[in-house]
Amino acid sequence: MPSIDFADSRYTPAARPDFAWHAGTAATISSGICHGTLGELIQGPYIENGAAQISLISLPVKKYSCMHFTHGERAGTDNALATKTKCQQAIGHYLARHGRRLPPGTWSHDSELLEGKGMASSTADIVATIRCLDAIFGVNSCGESISATLRAIERSDSVFLDTYALYLSGRQQVVQCFGSAPTFHACYIDEGERIDTEKTGARLLALYQERLTPYTANLENAVDAFVRNDLAAIAACATASAVLGQDAIPKRTLGALLKNQARYGADGIFVAHTGSLAGYLFIHKPGPTQMGALSSFFRGLGFQSRFVQTGF
Repeated sequence: MPSIDFADSRYTPAARPDFAWHAGTAATISSGICHGTLGELIQGPYIENGAAQISLISLPVKKYSCMHFTHGERAGTDNALATKTKCQQAIGHYLARHGRRLPPGTWSHDSELLEGKGMASSTADIVATIRCLDAIFGVNSCGESISATLRAIERSDSVFLDTYALYLSGRQQVVQCFGSAPTFHACYIDEGERIDTEKTGARLLALYQERLTPYTANLENAVDAFVRNDLAAIAACATASAVLGQDAIPKRTLGALLKNQARYGADGIFVAHTGSLAGYLFIHKPGPTQMGALSSFFRGLGFQSRFVQTGF
């Protein structure tokens, strides 16, 4: 095959319509991106000044929300933010905070994160919006700036961080960041329900009061496990957290997951505590035969399983 001389005018972007994005689009589109979660490894009460706060350690996953702003383009009826009121709030908060005016243009959006399932979809949308605004104005929003915007909009988690952290979801406050960055392999299902996170706060706090001792002990164990980078202990704490949270947002499959955990060699069980995801955690990636057996197990429960690597 003859070599191609890309200096030849026939192969320049101007001569290739399919290369048009190299020449123009990248210079006229600003974008922001944020990862989501597969629920949480831990959720439970953090006692501060005698009161329980909803705390969590999220389970990050390499699935993303993307927000784009095309400069100069007029917004049409398909404007991506027309139904995303929280992103609209984030834009208003950002512009007021920085004393800016949005230039002419239109927004577009894409996400791999399912809504209402516990994948932090709305928080990831907001953070992606903030990062897109940063790209528009040449700003680099710090963690506290992002937290302040989130605090004004919703209870959420720590997807704007690139480390595991114990996080107060109502106060949007980092309690402790962890130096360890465990990677797990997850086999999970979506039980189907859509959960409104904003409506679960009171139910969680009431449950915390009923079971304060085991919740507190599990949280302390989880923090210690992260400090020691003990993946087996982290997975065990995730299992305990899933069981403790069963009376708040119950998972129909949790009993079957617990019963068959040893059979499939899973190191732990995780759930989206305020969502509909549930599944197994593995320290070592399952092989094809093990994955097939897991797929059969979950299909027998009436669900299609998914496999993904968690972490950063």
